[in-house]
Amino acid sequence: MSGNGAAAAIYVVVFIIAVVVKIVIVVYVCNKRSNIQVDPLVTDSRFIPLTMVKFLDDMEREKPIRFTSQQLRIATENFSILLGRGGFGTVYKGIFSNGTTVAVKVLNGSSDKRIEEQFMAEVSTMGRTHHFNLVRLYGFCFESSLRALVYEFMINGSLDNHLFKANKDAMIGFQKLKEIAVGTARGIAYLHEECPQRIVHYDIKPGNILLDSNFCAKVADFGLAKLFNRDNTHITMTGGRGTPGYAAPELWMPLPVSHKCDVYSFGMLLFEIVGRRRNMDVTLGDSQKWFPIWVWDRYEKKQMKVLMIVCGVEEKDEEDAERMVKLALCCVQYRPESRPVMSIVVKMLEGALEVPEPSNPFYHLISGVNDVNDSVARMAYYGGGSDWSTSEAVTTCSVVRGTPLMRKYEITMASE
Repeated sequence: MSGNGAAAAIYVVVFIIAVVVKIVIVVYVCNKRSNIQVDPLVTDSRFIPLTMVKFLDDMEREKPIRFTSQQLRIATENFSILLGRGGFGTVYKGIFSNGTTVAVKVLNGSSDKRIEEQFMAEVSTMGRTHHFNLVRLYGFCFESSLRALVYEFMINGSLDNHLFKANKDAMIGFQKLKEIAVGTARGIAYLHEECPQRIVHYDIKPGNILLDSNFCAKVADFGLAKLFNRDNTHITMTGGRGTPGYAAPELWMPLPVSHKCDVYSFGMLLFEIVGRRRNMDVTLGDSQKWFPIWVWDRYEKKQMKVLMIVCGVEEKDEEDAERMVKLALCCVQYRPESRPVMSIVVKMLEGALEVPEPSNPFYHLISGVNDVNDSVARMAYYGGGSDWSTSEAVTTCSVVRGTPLMRKYEITMASE
């Protein structure tokens, strides 16, 4: 064999050996991979569009973040910019390094146990809710030196700062107030009827309705909120809840409690929105001191025009205002079962459903019936006012079936 032939033979042998070695290596690697547990999410991520990957990352980041006390002290400039104070905490303005403006609520209470209850109430409710008309919880801090909740910042503050201004010309227009009422009702309806577990707020009032840059309503402050199973018709209470003047009577007396207590509070809120005044105003004459009962008196006597004039409602807004008045009277019925559910309240506010003729929600206030809890009931109704000349409690009340519309939408009417 010539030299060239020998070289060619050697080249062929080397090539064959190289191919065999490569095949062995490939087979070995494939066998190893078949024994490895591969995360399907990692494997699939190669085939997920980039926009969807970003969306999923954003969803993951929406979970409440646990901040350190140092992070919050830096963001709030050592808690130097005060936004407000409440019964459950002090709120400060903060700005994170990425430019996000937040409201940091530092919890306070009479004991560590009470602070922990407030903390768990807010995180357990807000951490699982996502709705346009609920304030978003960004995160929290729970350290021995600081217990705080971090919320989205609402640039226009709370509704009470706009409703009760002395300068009437600077107040929000009626149609915007109606939108705020509808947004608030939607937020409460979501809590009651759309969450996996029903959430009862217990403290609906103007101070807990926050307004964003467009004056859209966001329900806030869940320090009293409570989760309960939908199968339960009533909630076990261990003490009075809510704010006098807005709290339903069953929250202050030994009566069964349900989610309808929020409906009552919303009704009281509607009175204040229509009147653009506090329900209890001791600076006014006795006839108007407690606004809701004065409103009922005007309604019963068919003097709605007088009511519109007193409340400064323009003619173009009278139809909406009258609807809100009727609905408020339906919402504050003494018996919880006589109040509509919040999803129906939304439809009635929007005009999609007719508001039924309300019965007198304050019949028991002038019925002469006394109760051992009379003084507590007075506080619940009037919010600490000084006119305690009538009795508020009722022990028995017969119920009639009402109109077909009322029966359809879970509204009953107390007989007078």
